[in-house]
Amino acid sequence: MADMQNLVERLERAVGRPEAVSHASDTHCGYGDSAAKAGTTPYVQAFDSLLAGPVAEYLKISKDIGGDVQKHAEMVHTGLKLERALLVTASQCQQPAGNKLSDLLAPISDQIQEVVTFREKNRGSKLFSHLSAVSESIQALGWLAVAPRPGPYVKEMNDAAMFYTKRVLKEYKGVDKKHVDWAKAYLSIWTELQAYIKEFHTTGLAWSRTGPVAKELSGLPSGPSAGSGPPPSHPGPPSPPSPHHGPKPFSAPKPDPPKPVTKKEPALLELEGKKWRVENQENVSSLVIEDTELKQVAYIFKCVNSTLQIKGKINSITVDNCKKLRLVFDDVGIVEIINSKDVKVQVMGKVPTISINKTDGCHVYLSKNSLDCEIVSAKSSEMNVLIPTEGSDFNEFPVPEQFKTLWNGQKLVTTVTEIAG
Repeated sequence: MADMQNLVERLERAVGRPEAVSHASDTHCGYGDSAAKAGTTPYVQAFDSLLAGPVAEYLKISKDIGGDVQKHAEMVHTGLKLERALLVTASQCQQPAGNKLSDLLAPISDQIQEVVTFREKNRGSKLFSHLSAVSESIQALGWLAVAPRPGPYVKEMNDAAMFYTKRVLKEYKGVDKKHVDWAKAYLSIWTELQAYIKEFHTTGLAWSRTGPVAKELSGLPSGPSAGSGPPPSHPGPPSPPSPHHGPKPFSAPKPDPPKPVTKKEPALLELEGKKWRVENQENVSSLVIEDTELKQVAYIFKCVNSTLQIKGKINSITVDNCKKLRLVFDDVGIVEIINSKDVKVQVMGKVPTISINKTDGCHVYLSKNSLDCEIVSAKSSEMNVLIPTEGSDFNEFPVPEQFKTLWNGQKLVTTVTEIAG
């Protein structure tokens, strides 16, 4: 983080004093060259307006909330400043080819990874939904490497954020207005960015048609994952952006650091405040949560080939990144299953809503008291709902995965295709 912040500060100093780099444009096209001229470029000015508007509001509210949310927001701000630096370069320079472009994109890719990693390291945070909203959408910064339709890519990331901002709104509406305003301010960054892209970069980053070809300058800080691109949780550009400028600060590049040894996280089953944390359980068939209360929630993360029973009434259950999990529960307000595979859930009492997102293989066993349950799914496959019969058996019904959409002259009409069942 320190190296990345130093890079941003160097870029900003270069942009702030064009006279110091006036001779550089004769030899190469890098960050800071002709900065005064770049500052008048319409699309750089428009991006500055975005930074001064929704981004500034998001940073202000994040600071008011403090804690992990403020730290995360500072990381996002760093990524946006790196993005602006690359926009300045693109406004003066021609697009480089192939691996040179990847070099330019590397620092933003590193910053994206840092934002994602912060969420993963703070799963016990009381503001985890806030961190998840940011982590699941920060790859929108990678639009600079997307062509020919970067706008829809940003929208997809914005939609991913909304899955978690809805949780924030549900938890804090009527309780703490700051968090409600935070959710709205954060989403407005990406909606405003979509409008910005539509106006200036509809088919991809608009590089200058004149001037020298942009070059990556070696020796600048670039974290261990430079050039690696966004994490695989979202489809996206192979490697989002990165800015570089100035003379080489080192005579030779540093060798790559050794790869860290993967550490196995400890298994957890504990009550933390009002949250039951069940994490990293493997091959355990007798997990039980008892003595529950209606205000409690359960968060189940990275459990593999295990069975968990939750007795009594609780507010919500979230299953995240689990494989071959069997979950049995009594009464709950909502069950959310995300990023999982081959999950079986059975309700013994009552559940109004089950949400399935980014999951392959999910069997839902309903009780007779839950036949009115709403099942909402997105980006998932191999889903089946099992309805109890008069005896002790179940009838299995697949959830449709294929649809057809037609224009009826006034609106789009979507129906399930016959082959989807």
